Amino acid sequence: MKLLTDELRARLPPLYSQEAETDPMVHAKFFLPGTGSTWYVTEGQEQDGDFMFFGFVIGLESEFGYFLLSELESVTTRLGLHVERDLAFREGRFTDVVPARDL
Repeated sequence: MKLLTDELRARLPPLYSQEAETDPMVHAKFFLPGTGSTWYVTEGQEQDGDFMFFGFVIGLESEFGYFLLSELESVTTRLGLHVERDLAFREGRFTDVVPARDL
């Protein structure tokens, strides 16, 4: 599955553009099946031959942070599963799309 489509790339605001927003727009959701790892994407842009995202990451900790497309594409579970883009996800404000239990 292609994580970063041309359509998503065109919709994403550049890094730091929602910095002053208290409730930023979330444009995409990536997840690693069989784990609790989830990435909610708020911004992104090309950077040094890769694509840098910023968003809310749920893993060992739940926090805002930066992550690279190449990193997401390289993740594989012991069962051979890879990070996927949630095709049913509908963009919306952070407080509307991230479950309160994950904050």
